[in-house]
Amino acid sequence: MSIAIQDPFHILADPKLSFLAAALDPVQVQQQFQTQLFYRSERLKVLEIQAIRVIRYKPQRRCLIEYDVLVERSGEVQAMTWIAKVRSKGLDQSSYRLQQLLWDYGFEQDSADGISVPEPIGVIPQWRMWLQCKVPGVLVTEAISTSEGTELAQRIADAAHKLHCAWIMPKRCHGMKEEMAILHDRLSQVIVQFPHWQSRLERVLAQCDRLASSISSDSIRGIHRDFYPDQVLVDGSRLYLLDFDLFAGGDSELDIGNFNGHLIEQGLRLLGDPNAFATQQAALSDRFTQINREATRHTIEVYTTLTLVRHIYLSTQFPERQTFTAALVEHCEHRLNQPALVLRS
Repeated sequence: MSIAIQDPFHILADPKLSFLAAALDPVQVQQQFQTQLFYRSERLKVLEIQAIRVIRYKPQRRCLIEYDVLVERSGEVQAMTWIAKVRSKGLDQSSYRLQQLLWDYGFEQDSADGISVPEPIGVIPQWRMWLQCKVPGVLVTEAISTSEGTELAQRIADAAHKLHCAWIMPKRCHGMKEEMAILHDRLSQVIVQFPHWQSRLERVLAQCDRLASSISSDSIRGIHRDFYPDQVLVDGSRLYLLDFDLFAGGDSELDIGNFNGHLIEQGLRLLGDPNAFATQQAALSDRFTQINREATRHTIEVYTTLTLVRHIYLSTQFPERQTFTAALVEHCEHRLNQPALVLRS
């Protein structure tokens, strides 16, 4: 039987990822899966590799590979798709361990509250790879604009709160100091690229510094730190949280502000209206402050603004978005000049 192997990126030509030659060979893949992967304490019996696809690639850094497999576990034969995450600099053991902890904490496939993470499958150290099950669903980026968008936003608040209450404390912290250091670094790069905006961006940064100083972090939780619509899949009544690579200790409001900031950017860039998802944003913030009594609207709004300002830099990194950078700068200036932003709830 011929096995479909798709590598549109030609990752083996990348000297940093050439070690993956065996990971694209069905015979060696089946051998490694057979001997190294376990389902709990039971060794997984991989009956057949049916297809291999490289689905994402960042040159010299990382890639994602999908494997269609036929597996026997607990006496049943199942067709599954596994997603393998590979880093050129080495196996991301901490992300795999975090996924295991979340799965065991209550984010399993059939959790009663409908909030899950993809099931972790195992690691192949020599390929610097860890694997998880591919889960069904559509990205919130698409689903948020439907008639169910408001209810969906409330469920997303519940999912974020569940993560924050897991009390899985990460090895690293990301507070306001780290957030502002990133912002200063990124905007300094924009100034070099667009020197005619220097005075405007310097004013934006100064206003962000003042906003940041109004926040005092009293309760540090484990947060996603990269929480935005593409990191959540919706499958009917179930939500799946994805990609915990930046998981850190920080303010829980950062996740909500980051999510809302992405919604504003999405509305501005795709629809020309920063308020396109205002109802969904309000539902997300309302629900979150309702279930997390320590959270404040002010802190959410500050992190929303900082996220939007960071998007100024992000827009310069994609040629197709650079025509939108000026509008984003203008919107950030407008937002920073709103008196309501400095009010605390």
